[in-house]
Amino acid sequence: MQVDAAIYNSWRHVFKLDPDRELDDEALDRICTSGTDAVIVGGSSGVTFDNTVDLLSRIRRYEVPCALEVSSEDAAVPGFDYYFIPLVLNTPHGEWIVGRQIEALRKYGTFIPWKETAAEGYLILNAEAEAARLTGAQTVLDAESITAHVYMADRLMRLPILYVEYSGIFGDMTLLKRVRGLLTGSRLFYGGGIDSADKARQAAEAAHTVIVGNVLYDRLDAALETVQAVREASSLPE
Repeated sequence: MQVDAAIYNSWRHVFKLDPDRELDDEALDRICTSGTDAVIVGGSSGVTFDNTVDLLSRIRRYEVPCALEVSSEDAAVPGFDYYFIPLVLNTPHGEWIVGRQIEALRKYGTFIPWKETAAEGYLILNAEAEAARLTGAQTVLDAESITAHVYMADRLMRLPILYVEYSGIFGDMTLLKRVRGLLTGSRLFYGGGIDSADKARQAAEAAHTVIVGNVLYDRLDAALETVQAVREASSLPE
């Protein structure tokens, strides 16, 4: 039993908000009324139950769908529309693939809203990203290794989402298009370095769903321009 595929399969543009970073009410209002398809709440560090609850309560003033990326069991907050459980595929450390997830399931498995919960297979490809340092992700992968990871996520594990993450830098769009071409069932999420409408447009031409995060805190106007850019790219014939 998994989250209805129609939910995330219809998302083309998503804003990702970090509970550990400050965002005033005016900025949040502009984000939640921007026309984005959804908001994901999550972060690599400093995410707690309290700051997650606080951000959720503020987002709930709006109609935008809201998902929680559960990176820590301490921040597993009820009340979100959907829940995404990350599995880091390119780490040699099993705790980030199934270890921590199994521990959480032992404690909370009977309470999880399974119909609203889905797994995300992460490929972290920026060695300088906080998530890469935290998980020990092996970010230098040749073409065969990338293909193998895609096969693992899409065909062997049959994960509903494959998330290619370059957090902090803009990734290789040629590689991203190749990954998309290999997928048979997984939805391709992309995040990393999208700080302009042009980069958002390029990412939308390569991935199914574009995730915009860090620029929200530095250049809000530029972040908001990505919504229309993705919409325009989505209207083009493939």
